[in-house]
Amino acid sequence: MSLDNRYPAISDLAARARRRIPGFAWDYLDSGTGTEATVRRNRAKLDEILFDPAILSGELEFDLSTTLLGRDYPLPFGIAPVGMSGLMWPDAERTLARLGRDEGIPYSLSTVAAQTPETVGPHLGPDAWFQLYPPRDPDIRKDMLRRFKDAGFGTLVLTADVPVASRRERQLRGGMSTPPKLTPRILAQIALRPEWAMGTLRHGLPRLRTIESYTGDKGALSSTKHIGYLIRTSPDWEYLKWLRDHWDGPMMVKGVLVAEDAARLKDEGVDAVWVSNHAGRQFDGSPASIEVLPGIREAVGPDYPLVFDGGIAGGLDIMRALAMGADFVMLGRAFHYGLGALGAAGAAHVVHILREDLKSNLGQLGLASFEGLAERMRSS
Repeated sequence: MSLDNRYPAISDLAARARRRIPGFAWDYLDSGTGTEATVRRNRAKLDEILFDPAILSGELEFDLSTTLLGRDYPLPFGIAPVGMSGLMWPDAERTLARLGRDEGIPYSLSTVAAQTPETVGPHLGPDAWFQLYPPRDPDIRKDMLRRFKDAGFGTLVLTADVPVASRRERQLRGGMSTPPKLTPRILAQIALRPEWAMGTLRHGLPRLRTIESYTGDKGALSSTKHIGYLIRTSPDWEYLKWLRDHWDGPMMVKGVLVAEDAARLKDEGVDAVWVSNHAGRQFDGSPASIEVLPGIREAVGPDYPLVFDGGIAGGLDIMRALAMGADFVMLGRAFHYGLGALGAAGAAHVVHILREDLKSNLGQLGLASFEGLAERMRSS
């Protein structure tokens, strides 16, 4: 039986992943913050966007390619950064870096990943992004920028929507710490997931290795406040200017939900804005990412690059984001559901699901590409 028959949707991969990774890792990956209302809001607002199907369109030869920041991509989506990626599946960072390389799509490494830029670098394709949680100390900043650049990461992504640690109550209830402490409760969960346990034994317990190179091994602080907070600051506009002056390459800011902020970022020389509410993991009172996207597009103009995430569960959602003003869409949870379900084959299957879903839904609209997608949206 083919993977398509067994796992036709990302939700099928998520269901299998939940059975294969320890409960504390699942809670870390799948949860939001507060009552998780923003997670639900992301989904609900996407579902409100409808299209008018077309008939008698004839045979279509699909072109799913797009351009972002001067680069051509075969697909309009990439792999978003996820902190402690290796917690969800052993060696996740290098596995996903290879997938991005092989598929020709961007892969993003988090500052708080389980691997360092140096260990991921040999597996990167030509277009890799790194997501920065901003260090306070200028010398650490300079060294971190140098390390990522030397490792092959060409695009800098400053995350701006984490001024303080969020609560993420489901993580707290599950006993998760970052990195995980091997308490009896955690060990019992690991014992129930032998494949995860054996893989972790081979690759080592997930740790914040990049951060530890500056702090040493300080141990776990709590489930949502880790050793990264020992060196992190809450950036301001002067911090942004410092980064722009010290980074030689494209730079984007992630976590933007306000049109005026996006317009100012454009004026400050940021190359792209990433519209995101951190997948509902930071603030449970924020709007859905998709509902603010049109206003941000209007504020920055038609040609300024906008990246988007927030609740994407399939190709139709990618089309919704593109129709509402995004140039490119990033997914984090989906690729980790794939890893948890089937390892590297599962992550690759996510790309297949999204590619085929895009073709299927574009065909319903009588479109061979994303050109004209916005015009097919159903007006309210």
